[in-house]
Amino acid sequence: MVTENLKDVEAKIQAACDRAGRDRSEVTLIAVSKTKPIEMIQEAIDCGINIFGENKVQELVEKHDSLPESLEWHMIGHLQRNKVKMLPGRVKRIHSVDSIRLAEEINKQFGNAGLVAEILVEVNVAGEDTKFGLPMSEVEEFLRKISQFSAIKVRGLMTIAPYVEVPEQNRTIFCDLREKMVDINSKNIDNIYMDELSMGMTGDYEVAIEEGATYVRVGTGIFGSRIYI
Repeated sequence: MVTENLKDVEAKIQAACDRAGRDRSEVTLIAVSKTKPIEMIQEAIDCGINIFGENKVQELVEKHDSLPESLEWHMIGHLQRNKVKMLPGRVKRIHSVDSIRLAEEINKQFGNAGLVAEILVEVNVAGEDTKFGLPMSEVEEFLRKISQFSAIKVRGLMTIAPYVEVPEQNRTIFCDLREKMVDINSKNIDNIYMDELSMGMTGDYEVAIEEGATYVRVGTGIFGSRIYI
């Protein structure tokens, strides 16, 4: 199942890149493996996938420590400060930074490990009460506050768009996030230059790619329906 699903996802990514006039190399597929067993992840690895995303720190740690070191892991779920200490040396990027206190803890823990955390700032573009993330209006101030953290490197922005039946309905969400990144970069804030947009999941990643996504986070489209644990 995973093999066939990946062929379908890859074809859709390529088609979206073609429509947008983008090179396929500009878009990175993150296989969201939350709740999925090692056997399914191994099938994805056998298909050439080496970048995986997890929502829970403990699950990420267990899989990271059980699978080849060559894999790249991204923390894409809401991150609690008391779990940050488990991430240095295990994650390539953290996509879900949305508070000063969390950024301070990441800076502390990665600094103690002699590492620099590559992060994306989570933005609640749609203003949904049920979603984490900074309001659009607070992104610039937040970036200015964390720009001097020596163990953090801001690489871009991330959003979780609303669940919609028609993917096209999220186009403005993705467009707004892209424009926010362009706007921030134009301000020339010290130590802040971003080039990554993590946006688009199984239901809407094609539209996200058309609007500039550099990371798409696909779980169900690869592994099938989520297994709750």
